[in-house]
Amino acid sequence: MESLKGLRWRGRTLKPIKTKRDAEAEEEERGGEEEEPLSPAARMFHEPDFNVYVIAIMGCKTKIYPEVTRANLGHTLLKHPRFSSLLVDDEKNGGKMKWVPTKVDLDNHIVIPDLDTNVESPDEFVEDYVYNLSKTSIDKSKPLWDLHLLNLKTSNAESVGIFRIHHSLGDGTSLMSLLLACTRQMSDPNALPTIPVQKRSKPNNSDFGFFRWISGFWSALIIIWNTFVDVLMFMVTALFLKDTETPIRGRPGVEFTPRKIVFRTVSLDDMKMVKNAMNTTINDVALGVTQAGLSRYLNRKYGELKKEEGQTDKENHLPNYIRLRSTILINLRPSAGIQALADMMEKNKEAKWGNCIGFVLLPFTIALRDDPLDYVREAKATIDRKKRSLEALFTFSIAEVFLKLFGVKVGGALSHRVITHTTMCFSNLVGPVEEIGFYGHPMAYLAPSCYGQPHGLMINFQSYINKMTIVLSVDEETVPDPHQLLDDLAQSLKLIKDAVLTRRLVQDDLFMAK
Repeated sequence: MESLKGLRWRGRTLKPIKTKRDAEAEEEERGGEEEEPLSPAARMFHEPDFNVYVIAIMGCKTKIYPEVTRANLGHTLLKHPRFSSLLVDDEKNGGKMKWVPTKVDLDNHIVIPDLDTNVESPDEFVEDYVYNLSKTSIDKSKPLWDLHLLNLKTSNAESVGIFRIHHSLGDGTSLMSLLLACTRQMSDPNALPTIPVQKRSKPNNSDFGFFRWISGFWSALIIIWNTFVDVLMFMVTALFLKDTETPIRGRPGVEFTPRKIVFRTVSLDDMKMVKNAMNTTINDVALGVTQAGLSRYLNRKYGELKKEEGQTDKENHLPNYIRLRSTILINLRPSAGIQALADMMEKNKEAKWGNCIGFVLLPFTIALRDDPLDYVREAKATIDRKKRSLEALFTFSIAEVFLKLFGVKVGGALSHRVITHTTMCFSNLVGPVEEIGFYGHPMAYLAPSCYGQPHGLMINFQSYINKMTIVLSVDEETVPDPHQLLDDLAQSLKLIKDAVLTRRLVQDDLFMAK
């Protein structure tokens, strides 16, 4: 298959290439740029059981012109040192890995498969294409990224671009910000996308100093206590505490299996309406919808199992208690932002970059509720509590100590153990509020995800204009019917929205409010 030309099949032992080039020739090829060692977190992503790739599927409203894309990549993305560097072993430094700047041949990174435009099911073809892509790794004789251009009309786009980037190049949020920094508003070709920023509540200065001091002291005690409990839970999880064995929990070795990546677009305005009515955030609503959708899906799965065992039918098939958690990897390094990344690419300015990973274990409530709004209330309570904790900072410190004292293999094993003792990955990324174009190609949707992670299920929410795209990355043995799970998530949002409208919790003129 031409689309997979030059790629390597994924396996359990992936090593960086070793180079022995003449020093003068190497310096000439690099143009005098400096080499840089990999951060501990970046090295962790090259462990055989943690070899993760980020996938960004971009649907465009027009045909993609490869020559236009090729010309612009050289002036934008290649200006970032990670996208123009090789991963090599530093033999003079004990074989430690480092980034070595190199000249990039875009012919080795842009893949344009020869497609039959009359395929029976274009949507299924794209799913199968990404599935086959997830069976492979990128050859480490070149920078660890590629771009696949599929000029194939699907149900929601005229063409599709698929970015694949190794996770060691950066965390997911930074990589998505970098890709968005390569786009411009369609209404103003010189303007960068506008990403909404959540406003922080201002302190009430009318409070008397003594009561404000008491309130601050109490808040500090809550943060200390929550952090203690969360770090204790992290350590217990690393040692022995596992999630309940549910139908959506991946089997051992699931990180080596290919992934089916599917997505569904729902109304962001509906989610905003729920947010306004319940005085929450979009993140609260996304988590609530996910809890409701997973509860519906698991209830059906448990019902099928009980039916096979000959048990009588009933409405609630869920066990009394299910421990189901998501591992969220948070980059503690402040994000550079789209403007800073654009300046870096256009004006050769510096921007903050790199993996500085902390862990957050996010519990999900799995149950059938008579009131659909309870899912959002529970999600808000969970997230509000996590906001009053320094869990990510302390788990990062623990992992950092393990990395420095025992090396990458032991540190990676700790991270792998924590993740495999939980059930899934979950994230919610904020996207542009206006239509954008990727090198002049107007974008219809953006669907980011990953493969290579030690989970059988990953759920990502990605907003764009007035739409929210829900993206699933699944191991087919763990979740054999991902489109059914998408149906459950979409139906859960509808039930929550209908409950808000039925109770008239929001006024009609506020329906579209942000």
